[in-house]
Amino acid sequence: MSAARKRKNRAIAAETRIGLVRRARRINRTLAEAFPDAHCELDFTTPLELAVATILSAQCTDVRVNLTTPALFAKYPSARAYAQANRAELEEYIRATGFFRNKTTSLIGLGQALVEKYDGELPHTLDELVKLPGIGRKTANVILGNAFGVPGITVDTHFGRLVRRWKWTEEEDPVKVEHAVGALFERKDWTMLSHRVIFHGRRVCHARKPACGACVLAPDCPSFGLGPTDPAVAAELVKGPEREHLLNMVGL
Repeated sequence: MSAARKRKNRAIAAETRIGLVRRARRINRTLAEAFPDAHCELDFTTPLELAVATILSAQCTDVRVNLTTPALFAKYPSARAYAQANRAELEEYIRATGFFRNKTTSLIGLGQALVEKYDGELPHTLDELVKLPGIGRKTANVILGNAFGVPGITVDTHFGRLVRRWKWTEEEDPVKVEHAVGALFERKDWTMLSHRVIFHGRRVCHARKPACGACVLAPDCPSFGLGPTDPAVAAELVKGPEREHLLNMVGL
């Protein structure tokens, strides 16, 4: 471990609660500048479509889901259509997303529950959503934040990895992570914070080799040095349509 990183770790260890809140909010402001167009990367036009796409996104990339859903949404335009779906036929529509048998069970069950309990419409509360087949807390927060405008924190693998790297929390359980991070920000910021963190995780702060030397958050990141610190080497690791903008922000 470099001397600079050791000094930063000591500073983080001595960080007060107020200091943590200020650093976290500073990171969020920087992410807002880095990713001004951050958004849910699943394609949808209705709350039901978002729920279905989010269920399909488990262990699957958003890109693959977005390639799958146009035909799926055309074939199954309503909760009743999923409730009455032929299992074998539905499985073929979503096979490319992986775990298609379990996902088919979830989609048919979701459709049936919505028809039976909610007149075919998705409910608007976390407590109601998490009781539906295929919808856990993460999926519910995605739906609430992006379909209904209800603030929520989406703790996916990227989000959990990054907030632990930033020492916002040491928690591993997604619900505990959600509560710990939520306490650092105003509720109105939760949904956009989630998008920005996930964007950063997909484009810069990768699981195996983060682009530390080309990262806009380097001054505030206690994990700087996990990946290459040489700017030229790190720049090659930055992905996505924002790449030029992100590199410009760090003078590359």
